[in-house]
Amino acid sequence: MIDRKSHIATIKSLLSTNPVAGIVGARQVGKTTLAKQLAKTRDDPVHFFDLEDPRDEARIADPMLALESLEGLVVIDEIQQAPDVFRVLRVLADRTPLRARFLVLGSASPDLLKQSSETLAGRIGYLELRGFNMDEVGAHAVDTLWVRGGFPRSFLADTEQESARWRRDFIRAFLERDLPFLGVNLPSTTMRRFWTMLAHYHGQLWNSSEIGRSFGVADTTVRRYLDILSAAFVVRVLPPWYENLGKRQVKAPKVYIADSGLAHALLGVWNMEQVLSHPKMGATWEGFALETVIARLGAEPEECFFWRTHTGAELDLLIVQGNRRLGFEFKRTSAPRLTRSMRNAMQALKLDELVVVHAGSDAFAMEKRVRAVPLRDLWGTF
Repeated sequence: MIDRKSHIATIKSLLSTNPVAGIVGARQVGKTTLAKQLAKTRDDPVHFFDLEDPRDEARIADPMLALESLEGLVVIDEIQQAPDVFRVLRVLADRTPLRARFLVLGSASPDLLKQSSETLAGRIGYLELRGFNMDEVGAHAVDTLWVRGGFPRSFLADTEQESARWRRDFIRAFLERDLPFLGVNLPSTTMRRFWTMLAHYHGQLWNSSEIGRSFGVADTTVRRYLDILSAAFVVRVLPPWYENLGKRQVKAPKVYIADSGLAHALLGVWNMEQVLSHPKMGATWEGFALETVIARLGAEPEECFFWRTHTGAELDLLIVQGNRRLGFEFKRTSAPRLTRSMRNAMQALKLDELVVVHAGSDAFAMEKRVRAVPLRDLWGTF
């Protein structure tokens, strides 16, 4: 087991300032384990309800009766299974004095859990939990993390075969069980083809018309499917940054499979040898490095962009945090070079710094406010 200390600190902070905190993320990403790790650090009573357990589901059939008398911390797992609980949480969160705080875990985003946004506004803070990151597993395991991805059971599997089997099973369960719950009423074979197509689009511009034609449906339909996969945390939609720069800028988003291990599984590659020989190898490494940077900086989705002009200038990742603008380029090479496109991005976007993340071992300055940093050393960089 890997202790996720930074996430525990985040949840503690959320609970200190809100009567309700939420952990949202893909299924099997470690939400329940994180909640149990948090419980071990507390001195007050902790009460668990797992709404996929029929016994707990029966216990909470009358939410007010089940929750009103509890004190300490109340953890409710798979909260999306019982949306009526949110109305009760609003009442209990407004009590004075506050007798209990609530930690809710869900496999859908706050946008999908509409009840939470409607009834708990101003009372809940969220942690979006992704898979393991390099800080948690160590830089020595970066290649394993890239190939297997960050889902705990995939990364921690004893063998490559066990990791591959887990990812196959996850994809099957997601398509056959989770997507229908999220409102996708299509055969799992169709959705698997769609998700696999996204894996081949990994790191590329989204073209809903082209994909819609291949499926024989409207572009608005495939856009809805993309939004659902994004809201379920298995796809990252990276929006474009555009402003009045006097240049024609691309306004279509880029799409990534959020977890590199799932991307490799959808592409049918399972170990390092297969990954290194696959045409999408550079793209999956870029997506992995992108997720590493976002996790390292703690950037929210609304702070992350890419930038591209119709004349060819581009930037793989732009993170805007307040007045600070950081740019990132990802190059799977040991000797990255400063390009004209990078200089254009520095000037046009007025970047405070440009970091070129590469696969080598040396960090060095490339120009004023431009530096090259190995992916393995990224966690100690900022």
